[in-house]
Amino acid sequence: MQVAAENYPFCTIDPSVSRVEVQDERFDWLCEHFKPASKVPSFLQVTDIAGLVKGAAEGAGLGNAFLSHIQAVDCIFHVLRAFDDAEVTHVEDTIDPVRDLEIIAGELLRKDREWVRSRKKLAEQKMKNVKAGQGIEQKEVDMLTKIEAHLESGKAIRKGTWTMGEVELLNTMQLLTAKQNVILVNMCEEDYKRKKNKWLPKIKAWLDEHADKDVLIPMSCVVEDKLASMDAAERKTYEEETKMISACPKVVKAGLKALNMQCYFTAGSDEVRSWGIQVGTKAPGAAGVIHSDFEKGFIMAETMGFDDLKRAESVAALKAGGKYKMNGKEYVVQDGDIINFKFNTPQKENKKDKQKGPH
Repeated sequence: MQVAAENYPFCTIDPSVSRVEVQDERFDWLCEHFKPASKVPSFLQVTDIAGLVKGAAEGAGLGNAFLSHIQAVDCIFHVLRAFDDAEVTHVEDTIDPVRDLEIIAGELLRKDREWVRSRKKLAEQKMKNVKAGQGIEQKEVDMLTKIEAHLESGKAIRKGTWTMGEVELLNTMQLLTAKQNVILVNMCEEDYKRKKNKWLPKIKAWLDEHADKDVLIPMSCVVEDKLASMDAAERKTYEEETKMISACPKVVKAGLKALNMQCYFTAGSDEVRSWGIQVGTKAPGAAGVIHSDFEKGFIMAETMGFDDLKRAESVAALKAGGKYKMNGKEYVVQDGDIINFKFNTPQKENKKDKQKGPH
C-alpha cells in the first residue's frame, strides 16, 4: 500500500487498512479446472496500527487512541524489531525485542485491568439497585472478580481456563489480552537468508513462558519490500538466486488459523469463489455467508471434498464414485468443501393478503 514508514516515532497515527488476498493452491487448481469467467479468492483484512510505547495504558504516546484501534480487531500481528541499524531509530534507543514484547504485553494487560474494574464497578452498582434475591447481577460480579484476579496475577485472558458463562461475558468485553497473537520477528536481510538471528531463541523462550499458544514467524520487511516491487519474472529469479521467499503467505495463513477461520468453495464455469467461515460452521450458516436468503430458505448442501474432486479429475467421475453427498442442516462444513446449496426463495409478503388475514 506504500504507507509512510519514516524514521521517526508516530510517523503514522490513523490506522491503514488493507485487504490481503489469501493464496490457496486449491483455489488455483479449481480455477484451472473449471476455467471460470470470474475468480474471487478469500481476503484477510489487515489494519496497520501505530506502535505503542511504555505508558500507553495511561495515555502516553496517544496510547488510548491506539489501544482503542487494537480493541476493534479480532487478532493481533505483533511486529518485533530484531535487527541492528544505527540509521533506524527505536523509541527506547536500544534494540531488545524481548523487552519490547514485555512492554506491549504489559500495556495491554493494564488496559484490560482498567476495563474490567470499570465493568465490575458498574455491575456492583447495578446489583445494589435490584431487589434482593435476584442472582443474575451477583453472578456477573463473581465472574468479573475471577477475571480481575486472573489479570492481576499478570496473565493474559487467552491463557486462562473459562466456563461457557465466563466466555459469553468475555466476548462482550473485547479485552485486548483475549485476542490471539502472531509474533512477526522482523530481521535484517542477511539473518533472514541464513535463517538465524541472535534474538530468536530469547523470543521463543519468553513466549514459551508467557504465551505458549502464540505463533512465531521470522520475516524481513526489507526482503518483502524488494519482492513487492518486482514483477513475476524478476521475483522468480530473485527467489531462485537468493533462496529467499516471501513470508507473507505463511503470515496470512497464521492469521486465519488464529481467527479460527477456514474456507469452502463454490465452483463452476461462471465463477470459482472462496468463502471464509468459522471452523465448526453448519451448512445453513455457511450458506448465509453468500446471502441471508440462502440461510433462511436452506434445503440442503450438495458437497464434495476438494481432494476427492482432484483425485477423480471430474465432477461426473466423483459422482460415479459415490463421493458427491447430500447434507442437511446439521452438516458441519469442512475446510476445502466444494458446495452447491439448494434453497427456497422466501416469498415476498402480499399486502392484500396481509390485510385479509390468514387463509
